[in-house]
Amino acid sequence: MLKQQRAIRTRQTILTAAAKIFEERGYRAATITEILSAAGVTKGALYFHFSSKEELAQGILREQDQWLPIPDRASKIQQIVDTVLLHAYRLQHDPMVRAGVRLALDQQAGEVDRRGPFTHWGDIIRELLEKAKAQGELLPHVSASETADVLVASFAGIQAMSQVMSDYQDLLARVNALLRHLLPSAVLPSVLAALDITPAHADAIADELRVSPEHEAARGRMAPVS
Repeated sequence: MLKQQRAIRTRQTILTAAAKIFEERGYRAATITEILSAAGVTKGALYFHFSSKEELAQGILREQDQWLPIPDRASKIQQIVDTVLLHAYRLQHDPMVRAGVRLALDQQAGEVDRRGPFTHWGDIIRELLEKAKAQGELLPHVSASETADVLVASFAGIQAMSQVMSDYQDLLARVNALLRHLLPSAVLPSVLAALDITPAHADAIADELRVSPEHEAARGRMAPVS
């Protein structure tokens, strides 16, 4: 049991170090030697968990999605908003998420399958839009799959622009602008009027998840063994 826990801790240490290097250097410029130095592990330990730099990148892309979802909201459009705001908040505060986003948008990482995050986001948003349509929150003409694609693509562009312009410091303001422009084309005015899309709401969502019993239990399962 202790051996397994040490292996889990070592794997997480390697991923965290790789995320730091990938975020700082980009996929192509990052080297295994730099990742080994940042992680403080042997080459054998790294290759026990990851067979290549590409596999490390895939691990980071998967890791950023290993978080509890937003709790169910009565309004599925508010649930979509909360999901987007929470991701923006995490992007500002979590190096693993920043590294995953940089990898997903890195056109120099040609050998890495970068479709996963886009597929993951598209599935989440489309499912919520379908539920929103079923309970009468969307305008009659709206296609859930098409709207999900537009929202995911637009959000990816906002993230890339915010990274270049302010190192993500203005991301929540840009997300607020994005939602104010996109949602009226798909959502009933009565639903729009009740939404909270403010940047301050992102802090409230993060606080809500930090104090939820489910989140604390998940943190306990992932906590490193000293």
